[in-house]
Amino acid sequence: MTTHRHVWLFTSALAIAAAQPAFAADTSAATSTEAPDPEAIVVTGYRASLLKAQDVKRSATIIQDSIVADDIAAFPDLNLAEALQRLPGIAINREAGEGRRISLRGLGPDFTRVQLNGMEVLGNVDSPQDSRGQGTRDRAFDFNIFAAELFNRVDVKKSYSADQSEGGLAGTVGLYTARPLDYDGDKFAFSAQGGSNSLTKDFQPRLTGLVSKNWGDFGLLVSAAYSHRQTREQGHDTYRWRTNGANGSDISGLTEEEQDKINSGTLRFARGNRLSVWDSTQDRLGITASMQWNPGDSTHITLDGLYGKFKADRFETHLASRGSGGSTWLGGAQTFAGVTYPASTINAIAWNDDDEVTYLDVSGAQTSTETRTQKTSNTFKQAVLSGDTAITDKLTFRFLGGIERSSYAMPVSDKFYTEAYGDVITQYTGTYGMKNTYGWDTTDPSNYHAHEIDMSASYQDTAMDTVRGSFDYTLSPDDTISVGGEWRRFKNSGYTLTADDVLKSSFQDGSVSADISDYYKVYNGYPGQSWVIVDYAKALSALGIDRSDYLTNRGSDYAVEESTFAAYAQYNWNHTLGAIPFRDYLTNRGSDYAVEESTFAAYAQYNWNHTLGAIPFRGNIGGRFYHTGIDSVGVGTVDGSSSTITGNSSYQGFLPAANLIFDLSDKLVVRAAAARNINRPTLSSLAVNGTVTSGDNGEVSVSTGNPNLKPYKSTDLDLSVEYYMANHGSLSAALFYKTLDGFIATKTVYDIAYSETGLSTDLMDGLTADTVVSSYSRPINLGKTDLWGLELAAQSDFSFLPGLLSRFGASANFTYVNSQYDYRTIYGDYAAKTTLEGLSKYNANATLYYADSRFDARVSGNYRSSYVYSAAPITTTVNGETVVDQDLSGYAATLYVDASAHFKVNDYLTLTLNGVNLTNQAEKQYSDTSRRLYVYTRSGRTIMGGFRVEF
Repeated sequence: MTTHRHVWLFTSALAIAAAQPAFAADTSAATSTEAPDPEAIVVTGYRASLLKAQDVKRSATIIQDSIVADDIAAFPDLNLAEALQRLPGIAINREAGEGRRISLRGLGPDFTRVQLNGMEVLGNVDSPQDSRGQGTRDRAFDFNIFAAELFNRVDVKKSYSADQSEGGLAGTVGLYTARPLDYDGDKFAFSAQGGSNSLTKDFQPRLTGLVSKNWGDFGLLVSAAYSHRQTREQGHDTYRWRTNGANGSDISGLTEEEQDKINSGTLRFARGNRLSVWDSTQDRLGITASMQWNPGDSTHITLDGLYGKFKADRFETHLASRGSGGSTWLGGAQTFAGVTYPASTINAIAWNDDDEVTYLDVSGAQTSTETRTQKTSNTFKQAVLSGDTAITDKLTFRFLGGIERSSYAMPVSDKFYTEAYGDVITQYTGTYGMKNTYGWDTTDPSNYHAHEIDMSASYQDTAMDTVRGSFDYTLSPDDTISVGGEWRRFKNSGYTLTADDVLKSSFQDGSVSADISDYYKVYNGYPGQSWVIVDYAKALSALGIDRSDYLTNRGSDYAVEESTFAAYAQYNWNHTLGAIPFRDYLTNRGSDYAVEESTFAAYAQYNWNHTLGAIPFRGNIGGRFYHTGIDSVGVGTVDGSSSTITGNSSYQGFLPAANLIFDLSDKLVVRAAAARNINRPTLSSLAVNGTVTSGDNGEVSVSTGNPNLKPYKSTDLDLSVEYYMANHGSLSAALFYKTLDGFIATKTVYDIAYSETGLSTDLMDGLTADTVVSSYSRPINLGKTDLWGLELAAQSDFSFLPGLLSRFGASANFTYVNSQYDYRTIYGDYAAKTTLEGLSKYNANATLYYADSRFDARVSGNYRSSYVYSAAPITTTVNGETVVDQDLSGYAATLYVDASAHFKVNDYLTLTLNGVNLTNQAEKQYSDTSRRLYVYTRSGRTIMGGFRVEF
């Protein structure tokens, strides 16, 4: 569909398009000491918060939604991401039932910018599951770093204006902590909750406190939140499927038809099948501090600080059937530590119309257990100084300066595998069902032997710095011109240590005993099935293993720096990479690299509030200029030897933006917005480390990263209408459209001049600008698509109804997003044409609430339709031919139901109750477009009860 056609759709839909009224958070009830009139309609608590957020949205000069909480620990959800999912256009993914990352209007987490107290931030924790991107390093933000209790407002900006930083192509989420002058006078609040999860059955405390003191025009505030909980996800998984034959198994007892079918190699077996548990013990601590000083009526200064610490000790275990090569759990005879295990025997088999094996009875099947232990921690620190002052009665100066430092460490991520042989029957039912029946004692350690140990550790550090200033000049009471500039720097560095197959050969040849009897345990945490695991600490001691002797391979070390000041030269730093001097570290071999991204941005914007005829007409129009320079250096392989490779580039652009608001009446608001925006590529794609290899006839082949990559670009169009029903609620709808250009793909070109690579001729003797490069592979900007969607929303109190019914209310929203992309242009012929990664076509939310002067309660449901998680195909080579395990992977639809209630005992004490995932919704991951079983887990329901005291 062309852009012109979409413009026509927007124009024709002007009368019905609108944005959702803000879904707000719980707040405390009224503070009046008078006895409530049981017949009166009292607008307090949750209902009042909805109306306040609605006012924020209505007065905004861009398209946005907000959540407002008037008091500490008053958010409607236990996690910021879970609260955000109530807004139209926002979908989240979850870890152990808790929200982690958000997708906005169909675009993945990388496309949403997050600001904390006005400053862009980046905070990554990682997923405990490999299938969900464990160890991912990107520009996305993980919302489970912070407790929701620390924040009293969240804004989601869906349209772009010139005074916003470029980037965040999907939109910007602004998080705001409490400040002292938010309150009239002094403030003390304390909240305590305790509860448990239906799977972990542990005690989970949550504590929050706030102290605020004001001295007229000066105030100080400190708040803190702490939580401790255990999480569990349990279920079954297959780690993908693959076509295979008997693989050495005895199939002589099967029918001739079954033997022929197996020998044809067309049957697709699950690559092992596992009963799985992921456990985590988590501690989260957050501390905020704020100082506000208003030395005069026209000067305001605020200093905000935030400290966060998120720690998790993880345990993971699997009882898995697997075979030689890991392709299936079938296999021929094998010898281990002098003992020969005969070939497995297939006793019975069944398959469906898609040639997927749905039933398998095997004697002597190879089975393993995996015991995985991880220790992780994330530390976040931020300080932001902001304010404004009136230089004259017409000229105001606004400023912001901030720093963020965060570090993520996983010093331990180790796996211990044991192996056993026995009879197993596996039956797959439906799309996600699986049942294993074992014909041997899975709790007897004598049936197992030690197989191998894998060890790893990883570390990364992030730094972000921001300086921003602007001048607002008042032309008239209804006209303002703003000009400003911004400097930003982003730096990311880290490294990994790995040691795989520790003692594997020694266990195999018997030089180290594979007997696990001195360090085994029986795991009883999986319903209906127990199995042998290892006590990892005892195992290391019994085997005489010192991890530091093995973790010396730094093959994945890296450092990334993104700066907005071009004076930073590539070779002028003296930082540390963990404990490693970075300037020395770059001389080591491997995939080491550093990237510096320097950007200067400036903008001008005109803001008005007039009438167009008899219609109030307000908005803004402006443009933003940016210039980016990139210097990249990495350690690559040049004819088999490590060598430093460098590259550089620059680009610039201009981003126009306009937001138009028509207040057609005191109830009806129509908005239109148009803008261009960008999203910069990942820094790892900009790194130039790779290989340069000499060939015949003086030619060379080159494979590197690409510092010449350009950002994703987008043209955005939005139209909306909002109808406000006084103090009852609102109706709204919105139609939006985005073009997306600049998808990154690895491309190979042939027979070009060496000068076209942009690399130095000093890398190799004999290189000249005219040297022929027989093949040159690097990531490039390739491909574009468009995206459009519709948001519908409604919120209303039932105050027009009689009696008790007048205290009820409801809110609901629905979002439809559509975009298709042919991922073959990125990943090659084995990929699929499908929806964008992370895009759910349908998202819906519904909330029913009750609120009076003392009691409020709500129950909410959030629906997210299925979506593609990764469109990158996974292939293997069998007998010289490429076999596709899966062309993509994704998630099935989910429906989460949560609830909360608050009862105001008196002016000082409120009782609270929260329920999360009340239906114990399953998370279902699928493999391939045919949606074969990948991972199926449940995380249980959580119930929390407590109280809040305030003075």
